[in-house]
Amino acid sequence: MSKETPMNQLDHTEISLDNSIKKESSVEKNHIKFDSIENTSTTSTINKQLTNDSDYDDMDDGDDIEPTEEELKTLPREAGHIPFNCWLLAIIELAERFSYYGLSAPFQNYMQNNPSDNPPGALSLNSTGATGLSYFFQFWCYVTPIFAGFMADTYWGKFNTLCIGTIIYIIGIFILFITSLPAITSYNTALGGFIVAIILIGIATGMIKANLSVMIADQLPKKKLRVVTKKKSGKRVIEDPQLTIQNVFMAFYFMINVGSLSVIATTELELHVGFWAAYLLPFCFFWIAVLVLAFGNRKFVKKPIGDRVISKCFTIIGILIKNNFNFQKAKPTYNPEKNYPWSDKFVDEIQRSLKACKVFLFYPIYWVCYGQMLNNFVTQGSTMQLHGLPNDFFQAINSIALIVFIPIVEKFVYPFIRKFTPLKPITKVTIGFVFGSLAMVWAAVLQHFIYQAGPCYDHPVKCPNGPNHVHVAWQVPAYCLISLSEIFASITGLEIAYSKAPESMKSFIMSMFLVTNAFGAAIGCALSSVSEDPKYVWLYTGLAVTCFCAGIAFWFTFKHYNDEEDAMNNIDFESDNENEKNEYSQIENLELSQTKTTDKDDVHTDIERISSLSS
Repeated sequence: MSKETPMNQLDHTEISLDNSIKKESSVEKNHIKFDSIENTSTTSTINKQLTNDSDYDDMDDGDDIEPTEEELKTLPREAGHIPFNCWLLAIIELAERFSYYGLSAPFQNYMQNNPSDNPPGALSLNSTGATGLSYFFQFWCYVTPIFAGFMADTYWGKFNTLCIGTIIYIIGIFILFITSLPAITSYNTALGGFIVAIILIGIATGMIKANLSVMIADQLPKKKLRVVTKKKSGKRVIEDPQLTIQNVFMAFYFMINVGSLSVIATTELELHVGFWAAYLLPFCFFWIAVLVLAFGNRKFVKKPIGDRVISKCFTIIGILIKNNFNFQKAKPTYNPEKNYPWSDKFVDEIQRSLKACKVFLFYPIYWVCYGQMLNNFVTQGSTMQLHGLPNDFFQAINSIALIVFIPIVEKFVYPFIRKFTPLKPITKVTIGFVFGSLAMVWAAVLQHFIYQAGPCYDHPVKCPNGPNHVHVAWQVPAYCLISLSEIFASITGLEIAYSKAPESMKSFIMSMFLVTNAFGAAIGCALSSVSEDPKYVWLYTGLAVTCFCAGIAFWFTFKHYNDEEDAMNNIDFESDNENEKNEYSQIENLELSQTKTTDKDDVHTDIERISSLSS
């Protein structure tokens, strides 16, 4: 056996030291990276906690990569899984809409007629007064979300606002029920109770509408576009979070219309029992919402309240106005001396939200057409041959049509169109305006034939010999066309309001969309003076032309937003990417610092060992 010299021992020692240093350095680096990965995965962990199943059962969980440019062009897009919490919250919407439509369906008769009329009523306000008050109720229900959205995003939070709104709703319906009892013979008591009730119900409706749809969408985990492989077919597709949001709001709207079938029950109760029975049913049914809120309190995802976020928003808008809407002037990166208490990303989100609000400017015209279904269509039905049906029963046709059309459009129409071209929001809204216009065309033509028929001809509303000899079933196509318009215009509006809003301002931006309905009601209220015989033909014709022209103008004004859709949606992930860059930069600095420290220690250790060996 050969004996090693001191120099050979030194060589082996150096090699051993090098290997040891490499192993230690590798362990240190891996430890640093592990800590960083653990920190950066916090958001991902929270997202996974949002649902028990983050993907379709038919999709491979392991395939989670962002699509390339080529894949974006070639692979089909599909929606992700809708969590159970979304459906649970949707039951609240079902209960609220059951109550809202159930009690409002008899409103036109209740307000317009007196107890001796056919059909009977209570308040004797005539058609003009009833239509005006109906539009006020609609206006009030859709202007209160502004207050509710502000309070939810700034002080109370969405869940607490929902709870407060639920309590106020129950009180409002109870007052309506009590003051409609036959024992209440005072006209002033009935009218006063009705006005107090619709004011309270309007406040409660605003609180629920501004927050419930947003909270439902909040149950979805935050995801980017990603490529997934279907387990059964092996087909590779792009899971698109925007399509998931679209499906969530389609499901939300589906539940709205399941609830609105209450008009069938309440109009029958109105006709055969009385208004008090028609209002008692919604009062009892609404308690389902209370039970769901109590049951889901600990289950629902509750996003934190923003730090004076709406105040910051208006401060940014003020800066933009002063600087000719130059968004760079509001960004902290470009103005470090200003010490702005917000991020560049928040300014980008405000820019995106302002684009959405510009889109909303056209909606009041659409809502005027939609509002005809709630009042003037009811009056039109009362002048036709009902064959034993209540004249306000046909509002249920709208709900039934939506329940049928929504799954068909979601499962067949939209996927078929996406095979040939992307169906972006601006396109869908334009289609919705066209369907709204067609509904008004049908109503105008039908009204013309009603006026041509006897025995009352062009004054059938107050004619004692009525109704005119036209079957009420001819109203069905108008309700169906309104239903189709809602799928394309109304549901898409909800999607835009949610997806284009900053994370901490979603209730407020949703309320900005909802308030367009209030402006539509205000326009309708101004038109109530022409809501009488023999002016209905011209009313419907004017609305048809206006809605169609608005749809065309809308398309040419905003069609370029379709090209910007993906870029606007990616703003949600900009801060995540920036955080990743910062975290990796910190990792590199830590590694470099660790390497330098290790190198210095190694030099001292080597000198000591060489000295020891030499001696």
